[in-house]
Amino acid sequence: MAVGATLMMLSGVALGGAQYLLHTATSKVTQQNLLGAAAAPQHRTITGAKNILLVGVDTRPHQDPSQLIRSDSIILVHIPADHSQAYLVSLPRDSLVTIPAYRNGATSYAGGKNKINAAFAFGSRGLTGAPALSHGFELLALTVRDLTGITPDAGAIIDFQGFKKIVQVLGKVCMYVDETTTSIHVGRDDATGQSAAPYKINPDGTVNHRIPGVTPNIYTKGNHCLDPAQALDFVRQRDLLANHDYDYGRQRHQQQFLKAVLHQVMTEGLNSPTKLPGLLSAVGKTMTVDDGGIPLGDWAFAMRGIQPDAITTIKTNDGTFNSRTVPGVGSAEILSPTSLELLRSVRDDTVGSFVQAHPSWVAASEPTTPAH
Repeated sequence: MAVGATLMMLSGVALGGAQYLLHTATSKVTQQNLLGAAAAPQHRTITGAKNILLVGVDTRPHQDPSQLIRSDSIILVHIPADHSQAYLVSLPRDSLVTIPAYRNGATSYAGGKNKINAAFAFGSRGLTGAPALSHGFELLALTVRDLTGITPDAGAIIDFQGFKKIVQVLGKVCMYVDETTTSIHVGRDDATGQSAAPYKINPDGTVNHRIPGVTPNIYTKGNHCLDPAQALDFVRQRDLLANHDYDYGRQRHQQQFLKAVLHQVMTEGLNSPTKLPGLLSAVGKTMTVDDGGIPLGDWAFAMRGIQPDAITTIKTNDGTFNSRTVPGVGSAEILSPTSLELLRSVRDDTVGSFVQAHPSWVAASEPTTPAH
């Protein structure tokens, strides 16, 4: 939507040319029924406040298709009725929620209390490819609807592996790293200088131990221009963050990364004849979208006024841990009463008032000039 809207505004071409470019941009995006039973009633229009459910997945090359797909990042995008700005609200993936009973044709889930990212896993269980994405997203959307009262107007799956291709087209992504972050996945062998894993990782993704003779990648606090491999590595990290904020830190970094990529796409990519074709192709391969019955072109035109600096990121639980050990689930995050108030403000289109009353919940961005 951002690509199409920016083409409409900034391409400097005649209306017919802009419409052609808009069609080119939107036709590259993979469209699929993701919301299923969680979709809003039909005959929707683009007017009024809108809520979009974004789900980030982190697929890996040669990943075992029998492994459950868990959603790394769950973001509610709220667009007020005047379509002038957007708010990003991340739901911690370990949030304790009630997941409804569900059947996907291959298997079933009886329902119960669990971490919210398990909804995607239970919905997609026993399936592969597009059906796994559809059913996983549907059960997650139903879980979010039951938790918040929000019926998503549209939905999208973002593959962070695919963002590596977008950064490859751009050449780099420049952003502010707000806390020193040590990679558990990528490092360099001290003896050979070759890339090597710096830590032994357990099957559940937790760190086992440091591997001697390998120095991990470290992203220090400050301005950085990250190459494609570094960018993907950085947004995956949650274990060795300087502020020990784990998933909250990773959520914030992923939001900051999305904003940085959007800004760079709009300022460097869309007016470049050499970058534009590859950029549109990379964006299309990175996202799978359910437009909620509203054509993508209409979404693009209606949201054309939302610039990167008009996107506000908000922290649930004020970015602090509120954990509880739950039998059969493990350590889970409990959404605070104020977090539930935030989610009600998303439902009721009163997020602006919530932000005014809780300014510390806004994830502050650093006014910086990126290094080159």
